[in-house]
Amino acid sequence: MPKISPDTLWEQAAAEVQSRERGDGERDGGEALSERSVFLMGSKAGGKTSILLRCLDRDEPSKPTLALEYTFGRRARGHNTPKDIAHLWELGGGTSLSDLVQIPITPVSIRSFSVILILDLSKPNALWATMEKLLQAAQTQLQKISSQMQQAEKSKPGAKHGTSVRSATRVLPKDYPDRELISAFPVPLLIIGSKYDIFQEFDSDKKKVVSKTLRFIAHYYAASLIFTSIKSESLMSKTKSFFSHLAFGLEKGKSVSTDSSKPLIIPAGADSFSQIGSPPTTDVDITSLHAKNPKDLWKKVYERVFPQQSTGEQRELKDPAKDPQYSEPQIDAMRVQKDQVRLSAPSWEYPMRDPASRFIANGNDD
Repeated sequence: MPKISPDTLWEQAAAEVQSRERGDGERDGGEALSERSVFLMGSKAGGKTSILLRCLDRDEPSKPTLALEYTFGRRARGHNTPKDIAHLWELGGGTSLSDLVQIPITPVSIRSFSVILILDLSKPNALWATMEKLLQAAQTQLQKISSQMQQAEKSKPGAKHGTSVRSATRVLPKDYPDRELISAFPVPLLIIGSKYDIFQEFDSDKKKVVSKTLRFIAHYYAASLIFTSIKSESLMSKTKSFFSHLAFGLEKGKSVSTDSSKPLIIPAGADSFSQIGSPPTTDVDITSLHAKNPKDLWKKVYERVFPQQSTGEQRELKDPAKDPQYSEPQIDAMRVQKDQVRLSAPSWEYPMRDPASRFIANGNDD
């Protein structure tokens, strides 16, 4: 029997990591496994979890998202074939926890990364501010990671990192509409307008302002746009098609609807500035707004119609250990006992107790 080097397993593990970093993916039976990452963010209580569960065909009640949550989806390509995997991250708290974008956006995930921004159509006075802050946070992190990858490539002249860096950069087709006038988001972006069932009851002029503004934003970022409602099977079916395109690489459908009196369904590249037209204004002189660029102009017009509420949402300081959805009877009982001991003990005595008790007292049950 040939002698096996003690370093063989470590060498194999290192080779596997390098393979993944090159984008080769895992292999099962000779076939490459497809892994993608999708990051969902958007309006607080805007229906992100409900939409995600419906897209994954999970029949379970949605719960409020605590900070940043992870789940995954799998899809079989056929019989006796490996399943494609989608790593799914959901950011809670609206804009208050936008700094957490750095967790799902990494040098490894960025190569097959996409973003879904879910905006609550029933709250137009918070829509632009939410969109602007969250997209800026994600874009900043994406650019930071891309820059780090480029620096790593430069620091290793002999290494072949060019392919991985290029694959992390989104390149639009040469015939993409208004290619020279837009600012494409670094990765594929899907904007979902949620709660359309409420939005459709709005005044027609206000619906037109929201619809045309989101059309402009989506086209400006080279993003797809769809309005949906969890109460509509038809709209959710189309939404799932867009989601599956990002999560599993499936076709996203060919439906297109740009009529502001109906739910918008616009795949990336199916719109143009000429079709969108100018900002819908009735009593506003556009020339008096002193905008720096087209996006700023649309923002000023939109905010004239819908003055934006502050997005300085306070971080909720609720103790997760007291949330019923995370109840653990045995651990909760130990916590109560430790809390009682801590409160009854002299201040000089408690720090001398077993360090483990402090972890339980602070709600860490690991």
